[in-house]
Amino acid sequence: MSPLPLTVAYLSPAMPALSETFVYEELLALERRGVRVVPFSVRQPVKPVPAQQALAVRVTHLYAGGPLAVVLGGLLQLPRFGLRVGKAVGWLVSDVLECGPLRLASWKLAYQFLAGARLAALLRQQGCTHLHVHFAHVPSQIAMYASALCRVPFTIMAHANDIFEDGILLRKKAARAKRMLTISDYNRRYLQGLGIAPDRLAVVRCGVSFAPPATPPTWEAGPVFKLASLGRMVEKKGFDVLIAAVALLRNKGLAVQLSLAGDGPLLSNMKLLAQRLCGLEAILFVGSLPHHEVAAWMRRHDAFVLACKQDSQGDMDGIPVVLMEAMSQGVPVVSTRLSGLPELVQHDQTGLLAEPNDAASLAQQIETLMQSQALRQRLATQAQAYVGQEFGQATNIDRLMEHVRI
Repeated sequence: MSPLPLTVAYLSPAMPALSETFVYEELLALERRGVRVVPFSVRQPVKPVPAQQALAVRVTHLYAGGPLAVVLGGLLQLPRFGLRVGKAVGWLVSDVLECGPLRLASWKLAYQFLAGARLAALLRQQGCTHLHVHFAHVPSQIAMYASALCRVPFTIMAHANDIFEDGILLRKKAARAKRMLTISDYNRRYLQGLGIAPDRLAVVRCGVSFAPPATPPTWEAGPVFKLASLGRMVEKKGFDVLIAAVALLRNKGLAVQLSLAGDGPLLSNMKLLAQRLCGLEAILFVGSLPHHEVAAWMRRHDAFVLACKQDSQGDMDGIPVVLMEAMSQGVPVVSTRLSGLPELVQHDQTGLLAEPNDAASLAQQIETLMQSQALRQRLATQAQAYVGQEFGQATNIDRLMEHVRI
């Protein structure tokens, strides 16, 4: 078996970001295995993670200094790469023609090409032997041009909106990368349907590192059945559907309360909806939670619900890590039949599934869970074992290492 690369560069949209904890958790897990990792991100995170300040100071932000710095910095670096510039420019011209020369996306590609030149110089400077990229949109566009310039091979991890909503040049990216990885079999089939050869694709899960609770849960509900949900307040998370489902349950006389954690552009809309449908005493908005507090917060609830749906732009979740985290804590889960979710939440085996964007279906599944402590215990126990086996961080770091070896 070939040795591990000496130094692996990591590139993501923003690092360390509260909304992408799986990226830096994976990076840190690699470092614990003795791999030297050099972190890069496209831009600074809007919401950094205070607990990861030591990592934050190590991250190089490729868009730092603004457009002028990116353009001039990239142009100054290009002469260092000699004849390789011709190959990289050839890729850029081909990509612009495919996207359409007059489209904004093509102008952005030129900008990303220059950011790629900056990255290529830094990869050489740091002695990087492999570049691993999270998300198949902007970071991968920067990475492929950097790779063309400095000959450092790269792998791509495709998630959700980066292929469903913002997926451009995906076939070319897969051909240029050493391998295109993705988080689910659903995504793999979707990418194959776009014409990407099966041997260019592999599934590596976004693993979780949460330890199981020290005290096993009892699964005995109190007089009020407490639901939890967590995520960014955006359309695809389906919080409006979940609030409507809670209203349906309360209208039937069932004692149920929902705690919603997270922030985002639709927060005020969700509060207004909750007030109108069932009152804010039934829906508690707790704001954003630090990542290290999430596990304990989940365990204080009887079930975790994530009502994922496809949004108006076609975007949808892949397999949300927050569901894995809930399952790892022995908390029963309810979600929807969408994208790769049934690969994690197997109906009546590791959780319950409702139809997406269907409040009545969601309410029915929640009520089913409420009615049986034995069901909650069975689903949660099986889910905890399954997450550790298929979605555990150690398992998926092993899978990732197979693809970043030189």
